Amino acid sequence: MKQKFLSSLILLTAAIVWLSSCSSKGNAETAPAGETKEADMVNLSEEQFKTVNIQYGVVEDKNLSSVIRASGVLDVPPQQLLTVSSPYGGTLKSTDLLQGKPVVKGEVIAVLENPEFIQLQQDYLDYKSQLIYLKEEYERQQELAKENVNAKKTLQKASSEYNSMMARIQGLKSKLQLININPDKINPANISGRANIYAPISGYVTKVLVNIGKFVNANQELFEIVDTRHLHAELIIFEKDVPKLKIGQKIRFVLNNETKERFAEVYLIGREISAERTVRLHGHLLQEDKNLLPGMYLKGIVETGVATTTALPDKAIVQSAGKSYIFIAANEIKEEQKTDERKKGEVTEKHLPFKRIEVTIGVSENGYTEVILPEGFDRNSKIVVNGAYDLLSKMNNVEED
Repeated sequence: MKQKFLSSLILLTAAIVWLSSCSSKGNAETAPAGETKEADMVNLSEEQFKTVNIQYGVVEDKNLSSVIRASGVLDVPPQQLLTVSSPYGGTLKSTDLLQGKPVVKGEVIAVLENPEFIQLQQDYLDYKSQLIYLKEEYERQQELAKENVNAKKTLQKASSEYNSMMARIQGLKSKLQLININPDKINPANISGRANIYAPISGYVTKVLVNIGKFVNANQELFEIVDTRHLHAELIIFEKDVPKLKIGQKIRFVLNNETKERFAEVYLIGREISAERTVRLHGHLLQEDKNLLPGMYLKGIVETGVATTTALPDKAIVQSAGKSYIFIAANEIKEEQKTDERKKGEVTEKHLPFKRIEVTIGVSENGYTEVILPEGFDRNSKIVVNGAYDLLSKMNNVEED
């Protein structure tokens, strides 16, 4: 009985091994040849090659404009951005300013009220009246001194009092001018506790920091006005690119979310390197635009001259997933046996392989683009200059399959 059981077990084990062997053989026979795909490779049949009209070229040395790419903002010179304040405090009695409102230099933009303004005008008129008497007394003492009638000390006192009053009047005159009150137009009938604040420049209001009825302190910031007629492009240049910069170089730039290209000219180059190892470049806009505003972000290109660089026709370079590629002809030509019913038998079909290579691109000009090729790249390689996007499309389709 035991022997019979062992015999059955041996037969069962042999059957399992035989079935496993057959299964492995079947899988090997059904696996299609050449199923493994090599990365960055794509094949075209001879017919596809002709249909796509593949054309070859080689890397060329071209004289292209050398450029520096940078980012920055639109800004205004300090003299075009003014803060409005008053040397004296007071209560804001009126203003109609709002952010964005245009103003003209010299127009009244606000009115302040302060009792001190009344006192300044009263003192000014009082001192002017006293000055008339002191002047006459000084002149009288001069005449008496010529006749040796009065003492020298009396003349000196009259001179001192007269000059002291002149200084007081001049000081008050300057104070009144600081609050925009014309001393020459003051008389007892028009003394007022209010003073006008005038726009120092023409431009647009960018800040309104007070409201009517609020008491403001001396020199407190009230408004901010910017003159946008003299905007400039402020670019951030990396330290390594600074030696390439020169006054007068052209700048091309676009604003964020815009495609319109604008132009400027290098006017000033910073002389200090920041902690981030950058330098500021100041460019004058060649055409003013009232729609531009300070603080707008931009991307710019500084044209630094012409340089000989490695380049390829624009059509040879394709973009995929944010990267740039070219295709070169691979050396190996694959042959595949294929049944052709029209020719009643098997025929040999050739496949031409192409390899995709990632490159870094630079400036583009006159149909050519600067390319930085990977290390060890053979400059004699046959590069696809026509049909590159067709190859990329076929490669993407194969990857999806």
